[in-house]
Amino acid sequence: MSPREWVEKDFYATLGVGSKASADEIKKAYRKLARELHPDAHPGDAKAEQRFKEVSEAYSVLSDPDKRKEYDETRALFSSGAHAGGRGFSGFGGGASAGARDFGVRDFSDLFEGGSSTSFSDIFGGAFRDGRSARGGASRPGSRARRGKDLETETTLGFREAARGVTIPLRITSQVTCDSCRGSGARKGSVPRKCSLCDGSGLVTRQEGSFGFTEPCSHCRGAGQIIDDPCPDCQGTGLTTRSRTITMRVPPGVHDGQRIRLAEQGEPGIRGGGPGDLYVTVHVEPDAVFTRDGDDLRLTVPMRFTELALGSTVTVPTLDGKVGVRVPAGTADGRTLRVRGKGVAKRGGGAGDLLVTLQVCVPVKLDEAALESLRKYAASEEASGFDPRANWAGSR
Repeated sequence: MSPREWVEKDFYATLGVGSKASADEIKKAYRKLARELHPDAHPGDAKAEQRFKEVSEAYSVLSDPDKRKEYDETRALFSSGAHAGGRGFSGFGGGASAGARDFGVRDFSDLFEGGSSTSFSDIFGGAFRDGRSARGGASRPGSRARRGKDLETETTLGFREAARGVTIPLRITSQVTCDSCRGSGARKGSVPRKCSLCDGSGLVTRQEGSFGFTEPCSHCRGAGQIIDDPCPDCQGTGLTTRSRTITMRVPPGVHDGQRIRLAEQGEPGIRGGGPGDLYVTVHVEPDAVFTRDGDDLRLTVPMRFTELALGSTVTVPTLDGKVGVRVPAGTADGRTLRVRGKGVAKRGGGAGDLLVTLQVCVPVKLDEAALESLRKYAASEEASGFDPRANWAGSR
């Protein structure tokens, strides 16, 4: 992104947040807009696609603490008296104070014209250095490889998919290396040439008294190379925006809200730099039967009173099918039985357990035969001396 873009674009306004917004507020605003504007939701809508790109661009800067700091400082610098497009770039504070020495800060407005992809830090990061470091060799922002941006997206999984692990296709829209120029920025059949003025360094150095002042080369705008015939498909940037589908392997046991890193699936690097990474936030839908407790799974099984009193074997579901669970005679309502190894797979191997809670269900309506049998049972139970409220609440 060119320095001019950093100055002229209000990324906070693009996301609809204030300049003091927290990282969580920025992420929340981005997710809302990304869902509303995603190309899949507006097929063929060029305006929505362009807005989606702008929102993604803004988030890529504001979500990175270092980039956000640089962006804020850049805007503060120019709003305090420096102007990207006009004359009279007078200094780093809206004009030099009386008696302050002028180190020869020049008007860099010509550097902001055109499609330079040099960042603000590339241009000003090495502007002031003492004479020895300047003579000892300037940094080479034009020829320095730069890693691609990291990307973020989201996906939603069913509870059982998340517990078992699944492989899913993931469609993302981002900048990729231009196929026509293979990222060089030059039209197919041509190549960029090294800038003769700065010898490809992107910087020129001059001596002023005991200080060496290094500034971006005005001929190549700090890039270190000249593109005489820009690629028509990417306008010389070496990047284009395209949707692509990648295959993502979600490991077993992923939690709701977990962030998974896909190495080198982000935006391509610049001048030979490596690609960024893709971070995928996974949302897990609730399940009608299971709940999760760490690596254990929990479920509640409705039971007849007679099954608990007489003992029984009840069939319960697991992630892999069904198993029989033996209920001992005289089991109390609400007791939890443990089935080992039938929970969620653990990272280090093995799996958690399945915790089965037994819950008595009382029939709402019985026929006369069942009622008569139940009355006889109640009388027999009372005659046997069983009192469920014995010693309860102070009763004697």
